[in-house]
Amino acid sequence: MQSHQVNPQLLEKWLKGWSLSRGLPLPEKYGSGFKVSVDWPEQKARYVFPELTGEFSRLMKDITEPWVFGKVCAAPSEVQKILCDGWEIQEPGFLMTCLRRMAGERVTLPVGYRVSREVSGPVTIVRILAGDTDLAAIGRVVMVDDLAVYDRITTEPPHRRKGLATLILQLLEETALLQGITLGVLVATEQGKALYETLGWELISPYTSVVIPVK
Repeated sequence: MQSHQVNPQLLEKWLKGWSLSRGLPLPEKYGSGFKVSVDWPEQKARYVFPELTGEFSRLMKDITEPWVFGKVCAAPSEVQKILCDGWEIQEPGFLMTCLRRMAGERVTLPVGYRVSREVSGPVTIVRILAGDTDLAAIGRVVMVDDLAVYDRITTEPPHRRKGLATLILQLLEETALLQGITLGVLVATEQGKALYETLGWELISPYTSVVIPVK
């Protein structure tokens, strides 16, 4: 099975930041991977592994209930080979890191928008609002040791192509830099990957998610 040599400690820190960002229990070791008890209606738990191994393959055979996710640092084509009937591969993800301050020019806030910052426990949330209350873009960052975990960076459809996602990332980065942290990690969507690459982020591994949904 193909390995992408993802550092398990990096993956664990990202997953810890992901869990804190969403108010969930911290990940627990599960063999060579990790487990997070999510308890959402359409995600009961997630098992996350740094590489595709026989251990991950056996786990996917043992799980038969819906909405328990398997997630692994491997390409969808490789994961497809080990899946039993009933499993579905989700939209592709990409584990990415930025080793230094993000590249690119600073983005200025467009006219008609304003920035809102909130600190909720370990999570810093930056919102860009259109007018007083209309959410245009949002993102979160969590510091885990020497790592800044960026999470849930989204721009609402009516406000896209205005540089708001880049501005959100730059504002979140300021929080990390104030704490002396330049190393960042995130899992990107296919659309987001192209943006992050323009800012100096590098692909570490494809990140594939699978689940048995309720038909």
